[in-house]
Amino acid sequence: MLDKKETRAVPSSQTVQVPGIENAATPPPDGGYGWVCLACCFTVNCFTWGVVSSYGVYLSYYLTSDAFPESRPLDYALIGSLNFGIAMLSAPMTTRLARSFGIKPPMLAGAVIFGGGFIAASFAWRIWHLYLSQGVLVGLGVGFVYVPSIAVLSQWFGRRRSLANGISSAGSGVGGLVFSFASGALIEHLGIGWALRVTGAIALLALLVAAVFLRDRNSIIRPEQHPLDLGLAWRADVFLLLSWAFLSMLGYIPLLYSLSDFSLSIGLSRQQATQVTAFLNMGTAIGRPFIGVASDRFGRFGVATSLTLLCGLSCLAIWIPATSFGVTVFFGILSGAILGVFWMVRAHASQC
Repeated sequence: MLDKKETRAVPSSQTVQVPGIENAATPPPDGGYGWVCLACCFTVNCFTWGVVSSYGVYLSYYLTSDAFPESRPLDYALIGSLNFGIAMLSAPMTTRLARSFGIKPPMLAGAVIFGGGFIAASFAWRIWHLYLSQGVLVGLGVGFVYVPSIAVLSQWFGRRRSLANGISSAGSGVGGLVFSFASGALIEHLGIGWALRVTGAIALLALLVAAVFLRDRNSIIRPEQHPLDLGLAWRADVFLLLSWAFLSMLGYIPLLYSLSDFSLSIGLSRQQATQVTAFLNMGTAIGRPFIGVASDRFGRFGVATSLTLLCGLSCLAIWIPATSFGVTVFFGILSGAILGVFWMVRAHASQC
């Protein structure tokens, strides 16, 4: 037992931190500098996933031009898929770097890699150049910028976490909408080379600004960051979550990238195919904040299950029989609003 002379009261302004657990006395502020971080995460989503979501515009150009005579349609599909695949495969390495050096160095490096990938693609004259630039480099840049930012909003927002993540995720839709129209106009008036250069330069500047101002609360929360924990894969709930994520992405990415090609296949023009891609991203921008609010109110499981089912049914009932521009646009808006529900559920549950 301590002697009375050895006891000392802890001032009310101080809190005792337990590593890996956010102390009840220091809950997420639900505001303050968190709004700046929300703007930064919105920018990250806008200029990474938003930009790569407009790849359908480039896809329709590549498929209808003779820019790379030795290429096949499958080549262009693989280049687009590398944006997502490389980004996700780089996650363990990026997490390790963020743990060792903080979130800013990998994000700054990722901004340079991402913008540089687009600029390098503008000088490509062989298909393998495009694989390395618009495929591998762009995907690696997405991973280095996006992965360190994933859990930041969960550190700043508690009660409003789903709403904050919904607004942040809507950035991908806004970016996809803007860059779909902008890329189409740039390709038409300046050519494919300058379209890629302008996109890369703008994305580079925006991501550098976001990386500079984004701030985590790791010094307060002291999270345990594990780049890869294979032990979790043996848990039934984690296995089911990963299975749902895998199947969701298996349908999400082909829909996101192939809707423009589908538009061409039913006789629509390249301009109309660009508009369909843009409207799909507009649906994403509108739908994701509402998904966030619904998740807060009704629970993530129910919202994710119902919207996943609705998206699948809409593909069968609307997309397959679609033969006109109006129906395809309607499907693009509807599917865009709900097909990214996985990102919302993942963002809400993420913790450092």
